[in-house]
Amino acid sequence: MTSFGERVRAALETSGPLCVGIDPHTALLQEWGLDASAAGAREFGLRVVEAAAGAVGIVKPQVSFFERYGSGGIAALEDVLAAGRAAGLVVIADAKRGDIGTTMDAYSDAWLTPGAPLEADAVTANPFLGVGSLTPAFDLAEAHGKGVFVLAATSNPESFAPQRARLEDGSTVSARIVAEVCERNAARITAGEWAGLGFVIGATVTWPDAGLSPFSPAAPILAPGFGRQGAGPEDLHRFGSHMPNVIASESRSILSAGPDGIGEAVSRRAEEYRRIRG
Repeated sequence: MTSFGERVRAALETSGPLCVGIDPHTALLQEWGLDASAAGAREFGLRVVEAAAGAVGIVKPQVSFFERYGSGGIAALEDVLAAGRAAGLVVIADAKRGDIGTTMDAYSDAWLTPGAPLEADAVTANPFLGVGSLTPAFDLAEAHGKGVFVLAATSNPESFAPQRARLEDGSTVSARIVAEVCERNAARITAGEWAGLGFVIGATVTWPDAGLSPFSPAAPILAPGFGRQGAGPEDLHRFGSHMPNVIASESRSILSAGPDGIGEAVSRRAEEYRRIRG
């Protein structure tokens, strides 16, 4: 079984860093001529998957934009997740789940169990109840070649106080999260492999300000903040030696091209990222 880290590594080397977010905002649905409904979100998601397939290696549906339509929205999300995986894309469910005990077991089963209705290749997870609380997700992911992206240093200003708070040893909360996940990764991979437990680190984050420094072993970095939020392909260099590991997530800046322009927009933007990455 190929590990999730190695799958991401192959996708980035083959298709480049761009990850297309699937975010059916109400305004975007209207621009696309679709209803703000579960059916509209489904059609939107499937069209984005179609445009992404063959142009990029990774897509990231934002779960909230489907959940808001209730059971119909969840059914639509199931179809989009399945279509993305059937197209050979690495599908990251941006669900930011995090809890303790059997609740985390259930979240993990929902997103990471093969054959589950909401099966994805990876899920985003919130560690602020303690990194150890995510152990059920880590265990299930590793058992099935799935991935977990742990929130470590996000770029929204509201996150700065809790994430950059200093602990007794002087490290930041963000740095401690990275260290704990890296410790687990190091114990479970073969030398030279990419680990399957990665991190969410914003594209506009200044690493020293967040208390971050280069880490090992290598692991994927999901980087929101590209596109409409201000960062561009040239900002891949902000990640220094970790630039080859970065998944650059863009959504509205590409999706606003509309149903007729989405294919060209994805292809053009993907090529810009590939040129920078080299």
